[in-house]
Amino acid sequence: MPKLYYTPQSDEQFNELKEKAIELWSTMGDEPSYSKEKISRIKYIENVGDNFLFMVAMFDIFNQQKLADKLSIGTRMAVRERMIDGGNPPEYIVF
Repeated sequence: MPKLYYTPQSDEQFNELKEKAIELWSTMGDEPSYSKEKISRIKYIENVGDNFLFMVAMFDIFNQQKLADKLSIGTRMAVRERMIDGGNPPEYIVF
């Protein structure tokens, strides 16, 4: 069973990812309700378990790349390490 995948990272990295995910969702969707629904799912999410990667998994690989481009190197690496630990093939990890 993966250990790092379910280990919360620093609050600083978690909050950075949440902020950037909300920022990205704010620019997406033809209907405002689509973005609002996605944002409401993560707005009050806490730094426990795999919530860090839950936010990442809400995006397809193309939008994961956009998200990764917004993050600091440290946060990108935290995502990458957890994705690898969770069994994601490295060729599909854009972080």
